Amino acid sequence: MDSVFKALADPSRRDLLDALRREDGQTLSQLEAALPMSRFGTAKHLKVLEEAGLVTRVKRGRFTHHYLNAVPLAEALGRWIEPYKMAPAVRGVLDLKARLEGTMEPKPDYVMSTFIRCTQDALWDALTQAEAARHYHPFTPEAVRDGDALVYKLPDGSDMLVCRERSLTPKTRIEATFEPKWAPDIPASRFVWLIDPQGEFCRLTIEHYDIPPGGEGYVEGWERLVAGLKTWLETGESVRFSEGAA
Repeated sequence: MDSVFKALADPSRRDLLDALRREDGQTLSQLEAALPMSRFGTAKHLKVLEEAGLVTRVKRGRFTHHYLNAVPLAEALGRWIEPYKMAPAVRGVLDLKARLEGTMEPKPDYVMSTFIRCTQDALWDALTQAEAARHYHPFTPEAVRDGDALVYKLPDGSDMLVCRERSLTPKTRIEATFEPKWAPDIPASRFVWLIDPQGEFCRLTIEHYDIPPGGEGYVEGWERLVAGLKTWLETGESVRFSEGAA
């Protein structure tokens, strides 16, 4: 917690966070050009922010992209403000490495990372078993499995969202399509779940790629979903952080 507040004490570092809030995923050169700092000063301040967990780097080929991670700040503030609701719902990013050796993946449009106190098995089951959705999914209490797809249903029984699994690394990685049936004019995109067990916690990361026009609300949807998932796995309480919920 001390490192978070120390990092925020410097106005230049706050300027860097503001720049990433406006446009996530910037490189060092982009940040240097946008702010009145030298390349050395920008790199130095980014290192402090990274050590505090407020910035995470994602390397893609020759370029390193920087993402704002508000989770540590929310967890610090959560000591006094809504400790069970605020921290798990904030937007952030993660520090990750290329997962496919020899293959360069594009940078994700959205990244969020949080820690959940649970077993790796419990987290994997929550993300892959259809019946688990009713405990945490913000927009629907019902999901069914159809082969390699999880199909989320609207109250009238029609399909709301189809997530078709493209690649599975058991208990570690899920890559799936994101097909918004509630808005058939919006094309499908792709997302990845990453599970990294760390003692009694698991680090859960969501990466969303190729978010199309019309998908601006996906970010808030992921935040609500992860908040409910974290609450359910840690407390056993089924919570759906739907819009308008108290």
